[in-house]
Amino acid sequence: MAGPARPSAPLCLIVLTYVKPLEEVDALLSAHIAWLEQGYAQGLFLVAGRRVPRTGGVIVTRGERAAVEALAATDPLVKNGIATIEVIPFTATSAAPAIADLLG
Repeated sequence: MAGPARPSAPLCLIVLTYVKPLEEVDALLSAHIAWLEQGYAQGLFLVAGRRVPRTGGVIVTRGERAAVEALAATDPLVKNGIATIEVIPFTATSAAPAIADLLG
C-alpha cells in the first residue's frame, strides 16, 4: 500500500471574518460567489465554504502568500469592508492520493 502523496505547490488558507451583520454579507453574496467562481476558473481555488457558526468563510487556494493576499483583497466582501481576511501560507507535506494532483 502506497503512503500519502507529497504535493509541492505553495498553498494558502484564506480565513474571512465577517465584521458587519449578515444582512450586509447577504447583500454582496452573489458578487462574492462570482468572485469565487472566477478563482476556480483560474485554477487558484481548491475548496471554499462557510465557517460554522456563520462568522465568515474559509478558502484553500494555490499560490504564494503575497499573490494570495492581493487576490483576497479583491473579494467584494473585503473591498466593501464587510469582512477581514487572514492569509495563512502552508506546505502540504502529505495528502490523500485522490486529491494530491489537485494540490500541485
